[in-house]
Amino acid sequence: MKTNCPITRRQSLKRIAHVSAGLAGAVLGFSPLLPPTPARASTGGKKFLVEGLGTQENYEVMALTRKVFEAAGGMGRFVSKGDVVAIKPNVSWARHPEMAATTNPEVIEAVVKLCLDAGAKKVRIADHTIHDARRCFALTGVGAVAKKTGAELVFPRPSLMKEMKLQGNRLDVWPVFVPLVEADKVLNVPVAKVHGLSTLTLGMKNWIGAVGGRRSALHQDIHQSIVDLAQFFNPTVTLIDATRIMVENGPSGGSPSDVAVRNTLILSNDPVAGDAKAAAGLFGYVPSEVGFIQLGQKWGLGTYDLEKIATQRVVL
Repeated sequence: MKTNCPITRRQSLKRIAHVSAGLAGAVLGFSPLLPPTPARASTGGKKFLVEGLGTQENYEVMALTRKVFEAAGGMGRFVSKGDVVAIKPNVSWARHPEMAATTNPEVIEAVVKLCLDAGAKKVRIADHTIHDARRCFALTGVGAVAKKTGAELVFPRPSLMKEMKLQGNRLDVWPVFVPLVEADKVLNVPVAKVHGLSTLTLGMKNWIGAVGGRRSALHQDIHQSIVDLAQFFNPTVTLIDATRIMVENGPSGGSPSDVAVRNTLILSNDPVAGDAKAAAGLFGYVPSEVGFIQLGQKWGLGTYDLEKIATQRVVL
């Protein structure tokens, strides 16, 4: 990895859009990324958390997703007319949705539609997959979502990785997936599951799929690496997909016995609180005993004390 001329995220917003995005867009077959504003707009206001539960038989994921966002003020609180929006799901594994290794495509589709309804000019779906990207996008259903909704599906390529200064406590300079820093708004849409090294993979850990380089090195002191990346990407909002969760053999799984149906969505503008709610409510962990959640609060990303968060529950 070269480290002679890394740039910060703010610098990247001014430089990458004019150089690498146009070239990469021509190669990948999608229109060049629009030059975004110098800094991603803050959602502002009080920190919140909304838990959505699908209790009706054959409930609609789209309806539950909409209801969760409505409880938080509507997608228009997060996405403005003319925005370029990047959605970061977890589709790292070539697994069918029923295996809960990847974000439910119905959740992704719902989020795309809500962004477009709010006036987004472009919605892009981007993830740096572990398995072959074409197989991942096909088997997980995300390719079909992009085709159905008109969202642009961004394939990971070296030309879309740019070294940037993360300025983390452990990670200094690292190759970053360009579309996820150039967007006006970034929505983090992970799936909830267990993980052999980090205990769980929820919202904050999802950012390991937003970088390139030698990602195996991130597994050394993995909890601090997770927090460094979460602090750098700083999403507009996080929606944790727990419609199906992986409770054994994570993060890739592969057997129906690894999966539990929870019919739950967790939306928050506090990444630590969202992960804390999922860790406790879905998996029975004490949030402060999960390394990256504890460090997330320590380094100021948010709080795992849910009494300090305005919390709502909606039921469909």
